[in-house]
Amino acid sequence: MANTISSWRVYHITAFSWYAFVVKSLAAKDGEELPPGIFVYGGPWKYLTFLNLLQMTFFGLAAMNDLQPGEKSKSTLSRCKDLLFSVFAFPVGMFVVLLFWTIFIYDRELVYPASIDTFFPPWMNHAMHTFVLPVLLGEVLVQPHVYPKTKHALAASSLDLCLNMSCRILWVYLSVGIWVYPLLGHFSTSGLVGFFFFNMSVVTLFYLLGDKLNSHEIIANSLPMSRLT
Repeated sequence: MANTISSWRVYHITAFSWYAFVVKSLAAKDGEELPPGIFVYGGPWKYLTFLNLLQMTFFGLAAMNDLQPGEKSKSTLSRCKDLLFSVFAFPVGMFVVLLFWTIFIYDRELVYPASIDTFFPPWMNHAMHTFVLPVLLGEVLVQPHVYPKTKHALAASSLDLCLNMSCRILWVYLSVGIWVYPLLGHFSTSGLVGFFFFNMSVVTLFYLLGDKLNSHEIIANSLPMSRLT
């Protein structure tokens, strides 16, 4: 058990340090001149990719939880950590990776124009859109989590998707009359609604996938974990 806790600490501190470095690098970009074709409003923070920065919050909580004394699984901090991972960090992180690279492979100009490469170096692109996936899968393997009731989790995920995605994107569009992602300009109003519900469905599937993987890992480790009531 001591070796297991030690591995949790190493993994969480390492992941938190990585994301802290990424956040610091992104913050350093704020105020820099954007490349041609990328509008200034909102700076680099207007992109939904920055939802992945909640990964830093999660791993920070996880590292703090690992360091606290006593029975960690019943603490408030542990419950918050598990809720953040199950409802937000895992499904939203996996969703961002899948959606970004699917559109990028089809036509990168619809989501990440070539001109932005002069602003975000390749390593930063992969930090935001690629490395998130293996880090999350590693977390599933390293430490099982307590998942909330499915109906509560899906309601929270839907609310998060609405507030942080739809409302954020619409706010930028209504403010400057330009879509953050050129892809959205190709949709009609009904198309945008359909696209939003499609995204909600994908996030839901990733939540269910995370729950399934977590259950298998609990069984494999023979740890007594139960759903939140």
